[in-house]
Amino acid sequence: WQVLAIYMLLAANLSEQQALKQVCPSCDASQLCNCFSMGLDFIPHGLTAKITVLDLAHNRIQRIQSQDLQQAVNLRTLLLQSNKISSIDEDSFQSLVKLELLDLSNNSLAHLSPVWFGRLLSLQHLHLQGNSYRDLGQSSPFSSLRNLSSLHLGNPQFSVIRQGNFEGIELLHELWIDGSNLSQYEQGSLKSIKEINHMIINLRNSNIFSEIVRDLVYSVTWLEVTEIKLPVLKKSLVQNSTRPFRMQKLTFKEAFFTDQTISRAIVLLKEITSLKELEGINCALQGKGDWSMEEIALSGQSSVETVTITKVMIQNFHLFFDLNGLESQINQLKSLTIASSNVFMVPCKLARSFSSLLYLDFHDNLLVNQRLNETICKGSWPSLQTLNLSQNSLKSLEQTAKYVSRLPKLNNLDISQNNFGEIPDMCKWPKNLKYLNLSSTQIPKVTSCIPETLEVLDVSANNLKEFGLQLPFLKELYLTRNHLKALPGAAPIPNLVALSVRTNKLNGFSKEDFEYVCDSPLAVRGTQVGAVQLSLLECHRALVVSLICVLVFLLILLLVALGYKYHMVWYLRMTWAWLQAKRKPKRAPPKDVCYDAFVSYSENDSEWVENTMVRELEQACPPFRLCLHKRDFVPGKWIVDNIIDSIEKSRKTLFVLSEHFVQSEWCKYELDFSHFRLFDENNDAAILVLLEPIQGETIPKRFCKLRKIMNTKTYLEWPAAEEQQQIFWENLKGALKS
Repeated sequence: WQVLAIYMLLAANLSEQQALKQVCPSCDASQLCNCFSMGLDFIPHGLTAKITVLDLAHNRIQRIQSQDLQQAVNLRTLLLQSNKISSIDEDSFQSLVKLELLDLSNNSLAHLSPVWFGRLLSLQHLHLQGNSYRDLGQSSPFSSLRNLSSLHLGNPQFSVIRQGNFEGIELLHELWIDGSNLSQYEQGSLKSIKEINHMIINLRNSNIFSEIVRDLVYSVTWLEVTEIKLPVLKKSLVQNSTRPFRMQKLTFKEAFFTDQTISRAIVLLKEITSLKELEGINCALQGKGDWSMEEIALSGQSSVETVTITKVMIQNFHLFFDLNGLESQINQLKSLTIASSNVFMVPCKLARSFSSLLYLDFHDNLLVNQRLNETICKGSWPSLQTLNLSQNSLKSLEQTAKYVSRLPKLNNLDISQNNFGEIPDMCKWPKNLKYLNLSSTQIPKVTSCIPETLEVLDVSANNLKEFGLQLPFLKELYLTRNHLKALPGAAPIPNLVALSVRTNKLNGFSKEDFEYVCDSPLAVRGTQVGAVQLSLLECHRALVVSLICVLVFLLILLLVALGYKYHMVWYLRMTWAWLQAKRKPKRAPPKDVCYDAFVSYSENDSEWVENTMVRELEQACPPFRLCLHKRDFVPGKWIVDNIIDSIEKSRKTLFVLSEHFVQSEWCKYELDFSHFRLFDENNDAAILVLLEPIQGETIPKRFCKLRKIMNTKTYLEWPAAEEQQQIFWENLKGALKS
């Protein structure tokens, strides 16, 4: 009985594994079990200890039961997102002590149970967002998750966060909360988490913004708030505490501000002395810059060193004030980015107040040369080292260089993607300029306008046909996507370390060009050009790939033409019909034979067949039962199956031959099948009736056996004279009875 018990256990286990293989074929002999989007209503049986990754996402699973995952003890990743899970047995995850990632997002969980996660001691990543729970319960569902690194939770119905909900969590790398409809936050709820590197919260209720920030200033390094309509903050964002501030970066994404909220926020954020970076992405400002400058000035100096504003929308931005009075608040700023925000100028007085600014990025704005004179006036941006003016509307390179030369410490300038079109012979630049990006500026040549002080020059994607400048300090030169026919000479740029000349029209090398050292492909990096022997594919990869594609296309055309000429489609169809016929008995059982004859004829001969032949045979005594495709084929059934079944259920097959028959595609198919099914059996199941004389060469050559039968066996020919037609009918009836 013990042997029998073991045998039964092994047999049951084997059957479960076979069932698992049928449901998820990738689970067979693999640590990764991929059951993604397979329409499953349940977790498949047969999961074993060898599986470490189980993907059941995007199915229709509604419940997780105790035994479903019991054997998967080595599971590291369990993906159950986007199902319909509304019920989880409390001990469903009890055996998953090695689990590191659990994704239950986008399901139908109406509550969270601490028991689910009680044994998940190795869990690092937990995703619970997109369910239907309204709160996290009265206590913490995560109290046993000591190794948790990232936690995603919340949903459009999530409305309450209580004290104690996060007890047990001390350190998180990322905390993401969908609180779009959060209406109640108990003060101190998030305080229990000692350290959070990055927290993202979707928050539309502006009334609880201050309460959340007060709890987070001591624990979060980077706080990201989305979709908030910032209120006019009245209370301090800082509590009396001896703990040091931790918040260093604050991001507002898709937020809405007014002049009043901006003014108050600037004042209150100064209290968070650890804050170094402010960021706004896709935000909207309703106002004209009418900020409370006096209150802002009296509140003291800001600790923020980096401000990044991307895609801000200001209604009536042309009416925006010049921010006069803000000068005292920006003199400690080190980095400023205002991108894709319709900036067309900066007042000179304000620009002169950025006394400590090192990095300025105005890319993708509306700056023009006339306004650039005001934006970069004398004495402005005195400490600036890096300036990005790419993707603006600058037209004159000479004027741009002139205004930029007012920046004494500038060494890095990006003015790419401006449509300069022309380049002057001489330009005035900052004395310390080391990096210059002139790519995609439509310049047709390079002249002495390019400063000799450069160490890096990018003139890619222009219309250059040659490059012959003397640049003694240049180390990197980018000439990609131009029209160069020869490499630049080595002598004028003796310190060159890197040269990029992809996508040009190089057609030859000079002797000194062979002294260059290759950087790519990797296989020849560090080798002199003269010593490299590259294959045709490596040198002309695009050309070779194009030629291969053309050859493949021509080969396909050739095969199609040959197939058409030599009836390849016919042979394929015949092979298919033969394979189908081989699976069936050569003759249908007598009980399945329903008809005396299956009639194969052209639609153009239907009047004679249906009105003359059918009436004569079916009204005979005894009557014959004929199978006609118009009358007896099963509606909705594939026509090929109808033909095969009708022939097999008929004692004879009667072909009404005519010129129309030979041209009919489906008549050809009926002949094809009979070719295998009837003629190869060496019997007389086929009856040929010539409705009209047919020339031998009219019959397709591929029907060789049909041609042979017509030459060796008797066939019936429909006589034109009425006195001979009675003899025809008697002969046909005799053939059907044989």
